[in-house]
Amino acid sequence: MRFILLVFINACAVGLSIACVNFYFQHSWQHFLVTFAISFAISFLTFYYLFQRYIYSKIRLIYKLVHNLKLGKDLKDALGEKMSDDPINDVEQQVRDWAKEKKKEIDRLKEQERFRREFLSNVAHEFKTPLFALQGYIDALQDGMMQEDIELATQFLRKASSNLDRLSFLIKDLDEISRLESGQIPINFQKFDLVVLVKEILESMEDKASTHDVRLVFKEKYQYPTLVRADREKVRQVFVNLISNSIKYGKRGGQTDIRIYELFETVLVEVTDDGIGIEERNLPRIFERFFRTDRSRSRKIGGSGLGLSIVKHIIEAHEQTINVRSTEGVGTTFAFTLEKVTPSM
Repeated sequence: MRFILLVFINACAVGLSIACVNFYFQHSWQHFLVTFAISFAISFLTFYYLFQRYIYSKIRLIYKLVHNLKLGKDLKDALGEKMSDDPINDVEQQVRDWAKEKKKEIDRLKEQERFRREFLSNVAHEFKTPLFALQGYIDALQDGMMQEDIELATQFLRKASSNLDRLSFLIKDLDEISRLESGQIPINFQKFDLVVLVKEILESMEDKASTHDVRLVFKEKYQYPTLVRADREKVRQVFVNLISNSIKYGKRGGQTDIRIYELFETVLVEVTDDGIGIEERNLPRIFERFFRTDRSRSRKIGGSGLGLSIVKHIIEAHEQTINVRSTEGVGTTFAFTLEKVTPSM
């Protein structure tokens, strides 16, 4: 329709121009109308042929090619397809959509490249610290410290062992997160009582919490079963990582609360501490691998820096969600959902 309108307007313009020139010399309205009619007809047919032959058909082909490209079809199939009645408008929209998609793709690639650089830098740094420490302790022991100062040599051996443990944790967590991402670790869904699991975990972590003078709170109101469908051991790992974080970054004399809420078809679990909190600008990156809000303090506390990333992968593997909210100096809450199982199920 737009094609015909474009040809009509151009033909009118040419016909009117020639008719006006003829009227200027002839001063006759009859000649004006005859000239306009003949000029319009010839111009319309000429423009129609030229547009159809050299422009419109090319635009139709471009539209077909772009359309097939977006659908992932073979480009040679484009010539045999029936296309829209208004390809000029359609090709414009198709190209706009294609440009937007390509821009998003480029932005994603840039973000992935930035993430890759940061990840490699973080991995190198995380491995470099314990390796350099190990090298220093071993060099000192090789220089005869075992004979000169047995007590100091024993301390060095203990520190070397600690750094070896840290390397072991790093490798184990890196291996686990790579297997989670690739789907090599299956999710074994089963029905179980979440309340029982939480009580088991809190009992096993009581000593660690006491060492940091942190109280673990799971109120007595949770005495009735809360059935969920999930991988029990993976959910245990999620709880252990979140509660460990709350203990490490909690304040002395503080507490960690575990709460459970039933929401329609899901169960919402919250792990809340009253510790140092997280800056708002860091919240979007808290689940990134090796991301630390306070690098110096985090390394003193320990850990691989992969715990929260593993937690996120486990929850997403269950097709559920996890989020965090925090206020500096007030505390942090991690909340995740699990599939609820009704008693009839």
